[in-house]
Amino acid sequence: MSRFRVLPSVDQLLQEPRVAAALAAHGRDVTTAAARTALEELRARIAGRATDTPDTAERSRDFLATRVLTLLDRWRVPSLTRVINATGVIVHTNLGRAPLAAEALSRATAVGAGYSNLEYDLDAGHRGHRHVHAEALLQRLTSAEAAIVTNNNAAAMLLVLAALAGGREVVVSRGELVEIGGGFRVPDILSQSGALLREVGTTNRTRTADYASAISDRTALLLRVHPSNFTVSGFTERPDLSELVALARRFDLPLVEDLGSGWPGLGATPPGLAGEPAITASVSAGADLVAFSGDKLLGGPQAGIVVGRRALIERVRRHPLMRAVRADKLAYAALEATLALWLGEGTRGRMPVYRMLTMAADEIAARADRLQRALASTPELEAEAVPGFSTTGGGSAPDSALPTTLVALRTSRLSAAELDARLRHGQPPVVGRIADDRLLLDLRTVLEEEDMELARVVQSAAGSENPASTRNQD
Repeated sequence: MSRFRVLPSVDQLLQEPRVAAALAAHGRDVTTAAARTALEELRARIAGRATDTPDTAERSRDFLATRVLTLLDRWRVPSLTRVINATGVIVHTNLGRAPLAAEALSRATAVGAGYSNLEYDLDAGHRGHRHVHAEALLQRLTSAEAAIVTNNNAAAMLLVLAALAGGREVVVSRGELVEIGGGFRVPDILSQSGALLREVGTTNRTRTADYASAISDRTALLLRVHPSNFTVSGFTERPDLSELVALARRFDLPLVEDLGSGWPGLGATPPGLAGEPAITASVSAGADLVAFSGDKLLGGPQAGIVVGRRALIERVRRHPLMRAVRADKLAYAALEATLALWLGEGTRGRMPVYRMLTMAADEIAARADRLQRALASTPELEAEAVPGFSTTGGGSAPDSALPTTLVALRTSRLSAAELDARLRHGQPPVVGRIADDRLLLDLRTVLEEEDMELARVVQSAAGSENPASTRNQD
């Protein structure tokens, strides 16, 4: 007899008492989809001759009913969840980059909970433009004439080149054509704009004369890209921004600078950002357009921001691609709240990224000591406070090394990898880093209010029983 004969039809499975109750609670469409999925899974297991498949029709229906309920529960759980970042990487791209300030979250909630004047002019009483939002704050913070906001910095650069250089040449140093996260390469992204990249210089040395010799009647603009995720040392040369500004003026060409990480340059520069170019400095030096991310060193939501000369901003704003890459109301709300915090020296510390960048080493040491003491009573867990270094991350200041105190964890029963896996399946998940067969936790990137929660998750993970986590499991 065929082993597939134990499988019920979809309709028969839906009539099973537990599945019928789920159908009444969740609706026919999603319950039917779960029933079909469960049947397909079991059919595949039978075809693969799995040894633990049910061998009777009754057991098959019971097995499938359980699976349907599991699928319905799993499908209702969002895959995107809060994570405690104990890696010491401040702008962690894989963990969502910048955590938002409370003011930014509150503003996004207030705007997103109802209607807003996203594209409505309240003074005039008719349709307006979303581009006005955040522009005044960006003008004030950067001293630029105008600004626009897109949904990320790659989109911002794509838009700028499409609007200003479509079908014409863009002169850029060969040493600045970098690869960013996820395998995306700057030249590949920029070429989608329709602009023709004219590479000059070499990987390690490019001079102002190289740019000048490449300029022709086909040239649309000069492009300078901050190679933020790597450094080149030794026999190197790169023109100062002032030299390129002078060259652009001589040939009456726009100079566009992609700063990527977007350090505003307001107030004292944190030690980890020494040498990181600042938005305000680029605008002041005469760059015609400066593009940067909103969710890196600025500490705001994902956004691509362009500031600079009004005439050029208007050309970019009017390009048809603007509609495809524009930011939404939640991004504008969170961005405006973030920019407002930058205005006051006393309010910048409310932004998590800024606080992490400027946090004193002795403050972290005190927190690490408290965490170590909180874990001291956990059986078979060794927790030791050791010196170490944090890093900026997010493609910013690749050589940054911020002194910190790490809490190094080791258990007699679990390897560092096993303990790491348990923490990643905790509630909430905790992500640290492994070195010398110890799991290291860096509190610089843990929000202060998460310290005791972190201790609880670690205690659970180090316990003799596997801390149960059904996350990403059936």
